[in-house]
Formats: sequence, structure tokens, C-alpha cells
Amino acid sequence: MSTKEIKWTMFVITAVGNFIAMLDSTTVNLALYPMSVDLHVTMGQIQWVMIAYMLVLTVFLPFFGKLGDIFPKNKLYSIGFGIFALGAFLNTTAGSFGLLIAYRCLEALGASIMLSNAQAIIATIFKNERRGKALGLNGCLVAIGGMSGPALGGILINSFGWHSVFIPCIPVALIGSYYAYKVLPHHAKIDITNFKFDYKGFIYFTISLFALLLAISEGHSWGWNSLKIISLGIITLIFGILFYIRDHKINYPLINFSMFKIKPFTFGNLAVMTSYMAMYTNSILLPFFLQEILKYNALVTGLLILPYSVTLSFIAPIAGRLSGKYGSRQLTIAGPILYCIALLLFTIYNKNVAMWQIVFASGLMGIGNGLFQSPSNNAIMTSVQKHEVGIASGILALSRNMGNILGVAVTITLFETFRNIFIESGKIYDLAFLFSYRTTMCFGIFFGLCCLSFAFIAYQPQKKEIKS
Repeated sequence: MSTKEIKWTMFVITAVGNFIAMLDSTTVNLALYPMSVDLHVTMGQIQWVMIAYMLVLTVFLPFFGKLGDIFPKNKLYSIGFGIFALGAFLNTTAGSFGLLIAYRCLEALGASIMLSNAQAIIATIFKNERRGKALGLNGCLVAIGGMSGPALGGILINSFGWHSVFIPCIPVALIGSYYAYKVLPHHAKIDITNFKFDYKGFIYFTISLFALLLAISEGHSWGWNSLKIISLGIITLIFGILFYIRDHKINYPLINFSMFKIKPFTFGNLAVMTSYMAMYTNSILLPFFLQEILKYNALVTGLLILPYSVTLSFIAPIAGRLSGKYGSRQLTIAGPILYCIALLLFTIYNKNVAMWQIVFASGLMGIGNGLFQSPSNNAIMTSVQKHEVGIASGILALSRNMGNILGVAVTITLFETFRNIFIESGKIYDLAFLFSYRTTMCFGIFFGLCCLSFAFIAYQPQKKEIKS
């Protein structure tokens, strides 16, 4: 194969990991409601199917990113695909809530291995406009995974039950494992004897993040002034400070905080994190709204969510190419504006909403996200020096997944808190659901406006946006 063909083959293999992660996420998202019914757990409990997965994925990103510097990429990626396939298979056998959570954590380990290095590979093998195009196509493949998930998940849930939503990822991951071993680089960058990893910092980071998420997720049920929540807050603060101090004292930090002196990098990552928080505000609750209030089955629900992924898959590669050629500023401002408008539309929907209105709002949100994500990723990766691309990729993945985790936790917490308040005030369940759904969407708009503000600060007009 020519050098160009090899580059694009490597790109496809790395993008496949993102593809199955999105496919898994959207099908599981759709399955949360039937899961909660079948396993006899509340909405607050079932959120841990998502949170446990993203928590494990996130906390191991720095570790596997570091391993990517000392072990051959082909072996590491092949193992990642294999672990993901095993976790997905075990999910199809889960007979209890506890087993489902355990298997999801195993699946997340595989995803973390792949995602920790994907952006770095793409940013390393492509330059300038081609880099923007590649990141845009990566967004397109991710969107296709999202596009396939709801429709495929709806068919599977209707026909075979929620366990079956994990099946499509298994053959894709196995094929990815084979080709990753065959095609990706076979040589390590550095000698294994030079490997240094901040294990203490990793432990501090994990404890602090877990305590924070547990407090956010359970605060409404335990009581925000309860001893448990106060204790978790103290643990978060103590271990967060310990992590920060340690990473400033050692010369092989888990997260290189000096990179946050770069304004486009810092505010760009904040924009990415808050964009995912805004996205998840609706993506978590919309399936519940469509199935529990509008009484649509899983297949119809999947088809109504589909326009988001269709428009995203169409816009993402175009936006990525334009950002590589003209810069990211205008695109990263237009994106949040559009999905804030979409969230505003969802705040006025009720039981009489027409299908076309849901389709329109979902499609508009996909356009907004497509305009934002690829240009933002491109701007962040090109704001750092070439030797820092690997570290930047890891931090970008952390920002993205922190947005996912916080989006899920905050959304469910807000929704259940507002719903309980409205029910206690005497409203019937359907009205309480609608009021809490709309109120939570308002917080999604707030996160979207935060994203817009961070993007405005991050991507100021510059004479030269791309650094070599």
C-alpha cells in the first residue's frame, strides 16, 4: 500500500473504536427505560449503567494513554477491542443489576484503551486541512454509530429484549481487533525501562472523581445536607488538592497542568466539556419522554432520535474540512447557538407534540453539534506543539468524558429532584414529568451558553492558528 493508503487505513481502524463506542452508547441509552423496568430499579439507579461505564473509561484514560507510548499500538489496540468485545458479550448474559454494572465496567476498560490514543494518532498522521478533514470524517463515523444505534436498538429491543442491544458491537470489535494487530504500528516509541507512571496521582484522581460523581448522583435521594454527601464533598476536595499538588511536584505528571496556560487549549477543553453536558441533558431524558409520556415503542423512539445522527454525520466532515482551511472560530460559535435553540424547542413540547417537531429539534441539535465538535477538536489539537499531541489527546478525551459523566449525573439528579417537588405539590405524574423535563432542559441551555462563552474566548481570531 502507498503511504496515503496506509494513513487512511490506520485512520479507519482508530475511528472504528469511536464508532462502536457511540453505537454502544446510543443503543444503551435507548434501553435504559426497559432495563429499569425489567431489573426493577429506579431512574436514579439505572443511570449507573451509563455513569459506571464512563467513570471507568475516564479514570483509565491517562494510564492507557501512557501505555500507548511504550507498547506497540497494534497490540494495545487489539487488546482494547478484545476486552470491549468480551464486555459486550457478557452484558448480553447479565441477569441482575449488579452483574450488568460489572460487565459495563469491563467493557469500559476496552473502550478506554482505544479512545486514549485515537485523537493523537489522527492528529499525528494528518496535517492542516487534511487533519481537519480526518477529524471531521471521524466525527462522521461516530455519528453513523449514533445514527445506527437508535434504529437498530429499537428493532432489537422490540424483537429480542434489551440484552440484545449489545450484540452488534461484538463482531465489529472482533474485526477491529484483528485489523488493529495487522495494520497499526508494531514498534513502541520508547523503551519500557523508561516507563514512569504516577500511580499515587492516579489513585488520588480516581477517588476524587468517584466521590464527586457519587455525591452529584445521590444528593437528591440522600439529602444535600446529609453526612454522606458532606463526607463525599470533603473527600473530593482533599484528594483533588492532593492530586493537584502531586502533579506539580513530579516531572512525569498524570495530567500536564502547564498546558492549561494555552488559552485555546484550556477554554477549548471547557467548551467541549460543557457541550457534552448540554447534549446529554436531552439525550438521556428524550427516550424516557418518548416512551413513558408519549407511549411510543422502542422502534419508533429510535427512529425519532435518528435525525440527530443523520444531520451530525452530514455536517461533521464538512465542518472539519472548513475548520482546517479557514479556522474554527465561526463554526464553534454557530454550533452552540443552534443546539441551544433546539433545547429551547424541547422546553415547549408537551403530550400533543407532533412527530415532525421532535424530528426537527433533534435534527437541529445534530447540525449544531456537527458544526462544533470537529472544528473544536481540530483547534485544540493544533494549539499545542507536536511533541505534546499525545498528552493533548488524553486531556481532550478526559474533557469529553467528564462532560458525558457530569451530563448524565447532573441531568438525572435535576430531573428526579424537580419531579419529586412537582409530585409533592400535588401534580399528577405526567404533568410532574413534563414540568421537570422542561426545567431540566433549561439547565441544558445554560450549559450550551457556557459552551458558547468558552468557545468565544478560546478561538479568538489569530494570524496563525495552526502550529507545527
